[in-house]
Order: sequence, then C-alpha cells, then structure tokens
Amino acid sequence: QPRFVESGGGLVQPGGSLRLSCAASGFTLDYYAIAWFRQVPGKEREGVAYISASDDSTLYGDSVKGRFTISRDNAKSTVTLQMSALEPEETAVYYCAKSMGMVGTFTRGEYDLWGQGTQVTVSS
Repeated sequence: QPRFVESGGGLVQPGGSLRLSCAASGFTLDYYAIAWFRQVPGKEREGVAYISASDDSTLYGDSVKGRFTISRDNAKSTVTLQMSALEPEETAVYYCAKSMGMVGTFTRGEYDLWGQGTQVTVSS
C-alpha cells in the first residue's frame, strides 16, 4: 500500500534550523506533486510548500518564503523540507502529502495520501 513516513522533527531553538524528510513507498514519486503542511494546535492545517512533478516548480506559503526550501529526490523516493530561522509560532505537527496530480496546490482535497506527521517544537 502507498505510504508516506515523516522524520526529522524535534526541539530546536528560535532562529535555528531543522531538516524534515518524508520517505515514500508503494508509488512512483516522479509522477506526483508533493506538499508539506503543518498544523498548529487549535488552528487549521496550513500549506507550507509544494513541489510539482512536471517541472519541479515550487511554491511557498508567504510566512516561510526565503526561509524554507522543499526538494525531492525521485531516485530515493524522498522529499525534504529544509527550515531555517524558525520561530516559536511555527511549533506544529508537520505533514507530507501526495497530490492526485502533477501540479501542486494548497487545497487539502487535492491530496490523497498523508504521512503520520512529525512534531517540530521551537522553544528556548
């Protein structure tokens, strides 16, 4: 069965960096847009970044532009989110998700496979 498994979460100080990874299995990563979402307690799940399949184009949420980078390694079936200059408000559970198509969006209904999430805590 298709699966996505996140890893790399943990505790980081404000201003610090963290790298999250998502390992895919059971499907060919090349053909699908992949996104990272996050969910802060008490708030709706928020799109963070996505990368499309056809041309590897990327899009970032306004609050993370210039600080986060999404990338993919299709040969290794892995998607990565490199996060820098983290702020306490970004403490959340981070999820990777597989789109049903090749072009990314931040519409949750366009994604049909989700990882279990990995906790990121930004605190002193």
